Amino acid sequence: MDEKKTIKQIHEKRLQWETHVYSKAIKENPERKNRFKNLSDIEMNHLYTPEDIAALEYVKDIGFPGEFPFLRGVHPNLYRGRLWTMRQFAGFGSAEETNKRYQYLLEHGETGLSVAFDYPTLYGYDTDHPLARGEFGKCGVAISSLVDMELLFHGIPLDKITTSMTINGPAAIVWAMYIANAENQGISKQAIGGTIQNDILKEYIAQKSYIFPPEPSMRLIVDTFEYGCKAVPRWNTISISGYHIREAGSTAVQELAFTLGDGVEYVKAAMQRGLAIDDFAPRLSFFFNAHNDFFEEIAKYRAARRIWAREMKHLGAKKPRSLWMRFHTQTAGCSLTAQQPEINIVRVTLQALAAVLGGTQSLHTNSMDEALALPSEKAVRIALRTQQIIAEESGVDSTVDPLGGSYYVEWLTEKMEEETYKYFDKVEALGGVIPAIEKGFFQREIAESAYRYQKEVEENKRIIVGVNRYKLDEGLSIPILKMDEQGEERQIQRLKNLRKQRDNATVTRRLSQLRKAATGDENLMPYILDCIHGYATLGETCDVLREVFGEYKEQAIY
Repeated sequence: MDEKKTIKQIHEKRLQWETHVYSKAIKENPERKNRFKNLSDIEMNHLYTPEDIAALEYVKDIGFPGEFPFLRGVHPNLYRGRLWTMRQFAGFGSAEETNKRYQYLLEHGETGLSVAFDYPTLYGYDTDHPLARGEFGKCGVAISSLVDMELLFHGIPLDKITTSMTINGPAAIVWAMYIANAENQGISKQAIGGTIQNDILKEYIAQKSYIFPPEPSMRLIVDTFEYGCKAVPRWNTISISGYHIREAGSTAVQELAFTLGDGVEYVKAAMQRGLAIDDFAPRLSFFFNAHNDFFEEIAKYRAARRIWAREMKHLGAKKPRSLWMRFHTQTAGCSLTAQQPEINIVRVTLQALAAVLGGTQSLHTNSMDEALALPSEKAVRIALRTQQIIAEESGVDSTVDPLGGSYYVEWLTEKMEEETYKYFDKVEALGGVIPAIEKGFFQREIAESAYRYQKEVEENKRIIVGVNRYKLDEGLSIPILKMDEQGEERQIQRLKNLRKQRDNATVTRRLSQLRKAATGDENLMPYILDCIHGYATLGETCDVLREVFGEYKEQAIY
């Protein structure tokens, strides 16, 4: 049958249905007629049919998994070949405490490690720095030297487990600690695998744990690309992160657009250095949020793969793997509630399922108590079991992209892509990503979205169960993890002992060599690695780069 004739028939049947069936239902429930918008403020139709996707060119060439444009997945067999990596984000207090948590998670079936660092570490300060006092271990583990890194991974085979590290400003230095630790164990750089987040652009946009100005920060990132290609081939030298953009209050569309825009900026910077795109692109990875709007999240992941494949091809990538978007997902921390914390288990389950149906390669599920404190053992075990139930009992691993072909999902995937390219055009008109950051564009967009969302919650236009509806007057109903109060003093004493016992002449010489190299244009990774092997601390190494590069100070944007 002629396609246009078929669509016309569907249109006529739809009009009849709306007139005789749907209109009656609306009269009975008029209060629900106009309230359906997703978290990106995109209005949802009440029904989707072939008519809604007939005009979408890409639907006619939706493709197959494992083939360009990878809308349906980068792997032809997805979870039939291998389940996603279950990688619980963990880190608190001392390296010793965190190592115990890692051992616990591995014993209970975790298949990859993920390190959360405390704020002093994120900003490149040792635990005994004046600005670090009182912040030890509150949101992650404190890592001030190679000694701490050795304790963190004690008894864990670094050639058999992959590790993701959420570190940005001092990423090159912390990565060097991981490499040096492996080498000290007799493990080759070529044998270790994992990811450093290393995404500084999103720090200027959203999370704000930057150290150096944009230009030298981009230099360090390209240094890691170059060094990784040559010396650490199994390592993902960046995880381009939308997660923190979303946690700061962005919409799903903004998360998608800003993250992919940052990714293109990194690729262009590496190519300007002279790196061949097909040498470094296969090791680029991404990190997305899984929020509450189930179908919006699935459409976001599908659109992300196709946009990235198209943009990489446009930039000259030839290898199929260079076109792949491989991504880790974490459920939305900002969606968790301190009220009735047990119901966060339900939120996390739906968010995790969306990530899996969207084709994630790796997944972290938040614990029910994370709106109150760092997760307890019981809470983190339930979060891990949530993934395991989805993997082992739900049947969602049986087929690739099971929602492909859904009229609604395909329409929404196209809509997400359309809105993303509108943002690309706005950023290009401002001169690119870094000029847009300096002009406060991203920050304003996120702030306005966050304000709109909060206003909707406060006006009961968007329901948060347990917060603005179905509230309970109850006390704290779950036990909270308590930190070791002596951990900070032990860490400071360990630093004092290190500085007494190491060869300080060697440390001074190697830091001086790093300082000299930083004033030129050499790749700094070999110099950083030499400093770390000599047991220079994180703060000492960062301070050398601060001297040369300076520190970034954000300008007021309002």
